[in-house]
Amino acid sequence: MPTQPLCSEHGKSQVSSTPLAVVILAHNEEFNLPDCLESLKGLDCSITVVDSGSTDRTVEIARSYYAMVLSHPFENYSAQRNWAQSNVPFETTWILHLDADERLTPELVTEINAVLQSPFEDVDGFLLRKRTVFMGRWIRHGAHYPSYHLRLFRKAKGRCEDKLYDQHFITSGITKRLENDYYDVIATDLSTWTSRHRRWAELEVQETFAALGREGQVEPKLLGNPIERKRWLRTLYSRNPLFLRAFTYWAYRYLFRLGFLDGIEGLIFHFLQGFWFRFLVDSMIFEHRRSHRIPGPERTTHAPAPNAAPLTFDAGVAGAPTFYNSSRV
Repeated sequence: MPTQPLCSEHGKSQVSSTPLAVVILAHNEEFNLPDCLESLKGLDCSITVVDSGSTDRTVEIARSYYAMVLSHPFENYSAQRNWAQSNVPFETTWILHLDADERLTPELVTEINAVLQSPFEDVDGFLLRKRTVFMGRWIRHGAHYPSYHLRLFRKAKGRCEDKLYDQHFITSGITKRLENDYYDVIATDLSTWTSRHRRWAELEVQETFAALGREGQVEPKLLGNPIERKRWLRTLYSRNPLFLRAFTYWAYRYLFRLGFLDGIEGLIFHFLQGFWFRFLVDSMIFEHRRSHRIPGPERTTHAPAPNAAPLTFDAGVAGAPTFYNSSRV
């Protein structure tokens, strides 16, 4: 445990203003949170941990690292992230969003300090490059690296889009890419990993049949930034036939994008995340169509039939936001 603030002199809860506020969402993260907080060493920032009812030592650990701890019931990832950003107890210009199982590299800490000392006046956000670590192995292939996410931006200029699954942060201003990585350490155990993905599959199906036309979401663009291009590819994927698209997506990742070079851990990851998860989503869509008599692939992105019952699932243990990312894998 640290004997002094890790986040430069701004780590203490008494600070009233700071150039950068780091916000970390957590629920029962006593095993992941220490490494996350340690990775902030040297960053000129304040730290706020938003906890959603942890029953382990998460809150105790956060306070031992001089983090401000806020408690808020978990509704969904988007709502929790936006609530956290609105309730940061510091005056700050920039905000950095992290999950408890993510870590900054020392090189990224140095880079963030440098760019925020003399930021471009016309830049409102920075895209961070994610390095996924699964079962202790860096997943470098299968179109999974590099992967960019908007996590660092001007507090007044950005927010999380209103989606149940695959949320990204958005800003209307100019963004630039940073050169160094952050780690997303997933799959401490496969039981937790699969249970989370089952919940995320349920949320994606709810999104699939929800009404369209929400404002303030990432716009799909083939020639846009990495996040817009990824959303465009997801839109293209959604137009393909159920089940077949899961097979072709896995083959593309594992064979054509060389996912097999990631070893046994990569085989497990690409199969579970690239095929099993996508196949589970399609199975739930098929089940919902059949039970509500919704014909045709084109209906997968439309609202349910007028007299259909609301789409609901048992979402598992309430308030368990250990993430992705959403924008996660």
